[in-house]
Amino acid sequence: MSLCPHLCSGPKKRIQTQVAMGVLCSTILLFVYSNWQMDEAHRIPAVQGHLRTSSPEPPEGPVPKPRASPAVPVTPPLPLVLNVTVSEHFRKFFPLNGAYWSRLLHYTLRQHDQLNGTTAPEKWSECREANRELLKTNMHDFDAYPDMHKDFLRGLHCQGPPLLIDQPQKCTSDSDGTFLLLAIKSAPSNFEQRQAVRETWGREAVYQGGLRVHTLFLLGSTSDEHPHLQPLLMFEALHYRDVLQWDFHESLFNLTLKMHTFIKWSCSNCPAASFVFSGDDDVFVNTPAMVDYLRALTPAAAAEVYVGEIISVARPMRELNNKYYVPLSFYENVYPPYAGGGGFLMSGALMGRLSQMSALVPLYPIDDVYVGMCMQALGISPKMHRGFQTFDVAPYEREYVCRHKQLLLIHRRTPRNIKLLWKGINSPLLTC
Repeated sequence: MSLCPHLCSGPKKRIQTQVAMGVLCSTILLFVYSNWQMDEAHRIPAVQGHLRTSSPEPPEGPVPKPRASPAVPVTPPLPLVLNVTVSEHFRKFFPLNGAYWSRLLHYTLRQHDQLNGTTAPEKWSECREANRELLKTNMHDFDAYPDMHKDFLRGLHCQGPPLLIDQPQKCTSDSDGTFLLLAIKSAPSNFEQRQAVRETWGREAVYQGGLRVHTLFLLGSTSDEHPHLQPLLMFEALHYRDVLQWDFHESLFNLTLKMHTFIKWSCSNCPAASFVFSGDDDVFVNTPAMVDYLRALTPAAAAEVYVGEIISVARPMRELNNKYYVPLSFYENVYPPYAGGGGFLMSGALMGRLSQMSALVPLYPIDDVYVGMCMQALGISPKMHRGFQTFDVAPYEREYVCRHKQLLLIHRRTPRNIKLLWKGINSPLLTC
């Protein structure tokens, strides 16, 4: 039926009406298109394959769902083939005892041995343990655990978080390969620390002999209390192309998950990197000296680098108010020798085996201890280097630039101190 029968009775009026309707439709389409263009212009530009955003509702993105009830059939994930051999030294160092981590480790080792190196990884969407009775059965004092420990244990099997921000071209665009990949642990709000590192020791460069150094900052997700940070992080990542972010909560105990996921990422995206540095965003690194040290290694030594300040004899903290507190019902053993987490070096050649071993060894809430566990399982011993000072130098030496020029790493320094030290050790006027 015509919308205007009394106006469109004659042919002339009908033609006029059609023309008017055409003009009106064109005007509406032009208005919609203009608004769409303005909206696109004000969005943060995204590079396909680099920025992956989650749903805008919760800033932290999808949260792993609790494990399905045994009554609900769940399609098991495809088996993962692990071509790694667990060292006998590791098996003897961690005998079966009553602590939950030990029982979980030996259960996993039995599965690995019986299935000839295959295991079924947990799905991220179904990995969180919701059965409180199961946790209480395995750890009798679970209700007395601090909240952070409870949260870690509920997510103990969550090892495959989705990426929010990716940098897939970080290493693949180099024809001469990556000599040293700097993987720097940072928190979403640490903008000042990241910028200080970018302007100093973490600046991407090609050193003598064509040795290329690349930098990545490793982040978890922003909290509900700071949802405004995510757009800033996306802009930062697009501008500097050095931010990796996963969809898990940023916390002390999730640093292990951060290391685990980065190792897997590096195997896929930087498989030819000769060496990997893992460190915090508040350390000072003498990058030229570190490159010189690595350049001088023999091929045999370069293949098994696990170097830093080594903690040879350490036990879990049992004081409840200590941030590294570990309940006895969760873990009974002493710690294997490990490199302090402020900063250490690893061979790129080890990353593939380390990735597979980290899928076998249960996560542990202290990340540097966990890396030591996985390295011991691979049969790799950590090596001490006096140039790594993760517990700082003597107070009277902290203002001496020449002392820092002799070191490879020192922990910890403020952004301002990092800039001053970098300028000092690289000054042609410095005499040491």
